[in-house]
Amino acid sequence: MNTLDLRQFQDQVAELLLRHRSLLDVLSKCQQANAAVHRSVVKSITECGCVEVHAAKQPYSADMTIEDAKQTLASHMDGQLCENCVEAVGAELGKNLFYLASLCNLLDMDLQQIVIDESRKCSTLGYFNMS
Repeated sequence: MNTLDLRQFQDQVAELLLRHRSLLDVLSKCQQANAAVHRSVVKSITECGCVEVHAAKQPYSADMTIEDAKQTLASHMDGQLCENCVEAVGAELGKNLFYLASLCNLLDMDLQQIVIDESRKCSTLGYFNMS
């Protein structure tokens, strides 16, 4: 199986991107691609119905252990994406990654290193990372 690392993907994006070389263009395309990801997930709920959302206040309390929280807190989602919706959401996520790599290229940042650094931060900070 041929594997592609993020550096190779970022290099490939750099070679392919001709039209959107402006930082402002890439920022707007990132935002548009992100909105398209959201829209494709919403369509899986509202048009296809393979996924349902049942949201309510999370029953979190300060005295919960991490394990209690993992078992108690919900995703508010029922079902799984069907094959068609996996394809649609995946395509939009791919475009999103393309423009993220483009932004990294313009800012002279290494996407692979960003992922490595974020992974280290997650390992070090654990559950306190995103709070």
